[in-house]
Amino acid sequence: MKTNESGTLQTSVRDFILIKKACKGNNDAFKTLVMLYEKRVRILGCGFFRNSADTDDFVQDVFIKVYTNLKSFRFQSQFSTWLMSIAYNTALNTVNRRKEYLPLIEGTDIFDTDYGPEENTVRKALAEAIREAIKELPYNFAVCLDLYFFYDFPYNEVAVITGLPVNTVKSHIFRAKKLLKKKLEPIIQP
Repeated sequence: MKTNESGTLQTSVRDFILIKKACKGNNDAFKTLVMLYEKRVRILGCGFFRNSADTDDFVQDVFIKVYTNLKSFRFQSQFSTWLMSIAYNTALNTVNRRKEYLPLIEGTDIFDTDYGPEENTVRKALAEAIREAIKELPYNFAVCLDLYFFYDFPYNEVAVITGLPVNTVKSHIFRAKKLLKKKLEPIIQP
C-alpha cells in the first residue's frame, strides 16, 4: 500500500526532527528511530539469514552503522531509503555475496483469511505457487520486485537501495512480472 504525499511529508518531518535531535546526542530520539524502522530492517534480514541469531546480529550491525553515520545523512532522500540502503549493503557484505536472499513473500501470508475452507485452500495453493515462482527468479529480479511490491519503495528508492540505475530497476521489475506471469499462467487459467 503506497503512502500518500501528506503521509510521506509527515514521516519526513518526524524523521528530520528525530535525526536532528539524535545528532545532538539525544539517545531517546535515536531509540525512537530504531523502534520505527527495526521491523523493516529485520524483515529484510530474514531474507538473507536463516536463523534469528544471525538476523539479530544483522539488525544490530545496521543500527550501529546508522548511528555512527547519522550525521552524514544529507536529507537528499527519505531516511527509510538511506537506512534500507545501509541494511541491504550490510546484508550483502555479511553473506559475502552468496546470493542467499529469500523474498519477503517467503513465510508471509499474502491473502486475507476471511474466506471459507475451500477458498482458503485455493488461496494457500496459489500463494505457495507464487512463492516458488519468485524463488526461481534471478536474484536481482527478486530483490527489485520484493522492494517495490512488498516494501512499497518507488523505483528511484529501489535504485538507491540496490545501487542499480532506475531504468535497470524498472526493467528488472518488468521482466520479473513477465516471468511470474508465464510461470503462473497454467495455474491461474485452467
